[in-house]
Amino acid sequence: MNRKHFLSSLFTAGASLNALAGSIHNPEPSMHIPPYLKPGDMVGITSPAGSITATELQPAIKQIERWGLKVRLGDTIGRKDFSFGGTDAERTADFQQMLDNPAIKAILCARGGYGSVRIIDQLNFSKFLTRPKWIIGFSDITVLHCHVNSNYKIATIHSKMCNSFPEDWNKADTLQQDTILSIKDALTGVKMRYKVNPHEKNRNGISEGTLTGGNLKTIETLTGSKSEIKTAGKILFIEDTGEYLYSIDRMFWNLKRSGKLSQLKALIIGGFRIKPDDPGEEFGRTLYDIVWEKVKTYNYPVCFDFPVGHQKNNYALKCGVLHRLSVTSNGVELVEI
Repeated sequence: MNRKHFLSSLFTAGASLNALAGSIHNPEPSMHIPPYLKPGDMVGITSPAGSITATELQPAIKQIERWGLKVRLGDTIGRKDFSFGGTDAERTADFQQMLDNPAIKAILCARGGYGSVRIIDQLNFSKFLTRPKWIIGFSDITVLHCHVNSNYKIATIHSKMCNSFPEDWNKADTLQQDTILSIKDALTGVKMRYKVNPHEKNRNGISEGTLTGGNLKTIETLTGSKSEIKTAGKILFIEDTGEYLYSIDRMFWNLKRSGKLSQLKALIIGGFRIKPDDPGEEFGRTLYDIVWEKVKTYNYPVCFDFPVGHQKNNYALKCGVLHRLSVTSNGVELVEI
């Protein structure tokens, strides 16, 4: 898979891989992977969190149909209960229909916002377990990724959602097109492979493990619940938006004190859109300072500025699938294996 449009440079990892081969850990077995989609398969679109209209979904629908797939809109599309895509009961029922319907091969969440945690405990995954299917989204949908990965050992796709599809595909820039096409690649079984520039704050190393992660704030709020993320032996990726530095620091302390950083195979820091400090209340530490304070005693690879998060360069990642992360002075490569 060619991601040349978002890569500002490529690197040849052969010599570096040999030099660092001794740092590879024994990988954790990957979780169950739902069937990949083929032409004619159906994608269900639902709103487990924020509201969205059918009109706003048209660009996504048209693009998915161009991929040779069918689309079925859930009952929550067009519904609104204040900021939510319908009441809790309506959103639960709609997502349940998507889980239970054997004709639907993947569930694409229409948008994020807030709301998934309000319905997660009312969902029945028994039929989903007999016929696993891809659940797709990010941000608030981190609730679903963590819950499904941790409890049912079934892989999911962390990616952009319907509200990120361009209105006019031909006028979209290459980066926007490429990130949307990465969803198609993930859904149809293309092996994911991403290369990014080196970063002076990275910690070099090579490691293999199951990929897991998502929105940091959401991960923090799941601690102690049935949906809590499990990170031991895994490659963890995190991202966030609209948080103060002190709040990010608190979230990282949560990760550390709850043991979620101690047994990682690797740590990937994605995009962080940070809210400026209030005048006179400056935190005095950067994101890099915050991260390094928490991981300095460990020896696994760490990389910064990976293209995932609340930003245009938000590429699809398969949670629950085995990957290799290589961090060298020449660059970073994340490869599905």
